[in-house]
Amino acid sequence: MFIGHFGTGLAAKKVAPQPSLGTLVFAAHFIDLLWPILLLLGLERVEVDPGNTIVTPLNFIHYPISHSLLGVLIWALLFGGIYFLIKKNEKNAIWLGALVVGHWILDLITHRPDLQLVPWAETMVGFGLWNSLLGTIVVEGLIFLGGSYLYIRATRAKNRKGSYGLWIFLGLLIVIYLGNFFSPPPPSSEPIAMVGLAQWLFVFLAYWIDRNREYIK
Repeated sequence: MFIGHFGTGLAAKKVAPQPSLGTLVFAAHFIDLLWPILLLLGLERVEVDPGNTIVTPLNFIHYPISHSLLGVLIWALLFGGIYFLIKKNEKNAIWLGALVVGHWILDLITHRPDLQLVPWAETMVGFGLWNSLLGTIVVEGLIFLGGSYLYIRATRAKNRKGSYGLWIFLGLLIVIYLGNFFSPPPPSSEPIAMVGLAQWLFVFLAYWIDRNREYIK
């Protein structure tokens, strides 16, 4: 899932208005931002396997640190805990932790059974929505559109940058998402990691957009 995770970050602005959209997107996408770093360090593994599912050619061989349920719960506690230590806002810290865990729940829906519950167990879970292209587009598209709608209703632009910047942000996500369906499989895991690291740009863009918009009470 790609734009679905951004959708949850956008939607969260409605219930947690104080954190920047950048922070909300950071939390919602956190384990996918961590994953390419672990790939480059050799701590997790992915292989290119065309036909692994209809939606993605990636075979997630080993990623217990970033994507096991226990690992995600720990990352959620750390993310929310660090935010609480800095901002002293318990409610927002809980929402941010929930966004981190929510990422795993959405992955559970889309992935084939390749998600571990705990790093030392061989049991894998995943409902396999990625085996249906139409189902994936509908589910993820609805999450993204719903989150975008909630963010737009919860905020208003302070200036032109806040208006145009938001639509550019949303448009880029849609173009990249649809483009992935027509792109050839990557040659190896290293380009996958580099593309994964590029997703940090959307976090920085979200911070910039939110500085040019304001919450509507």
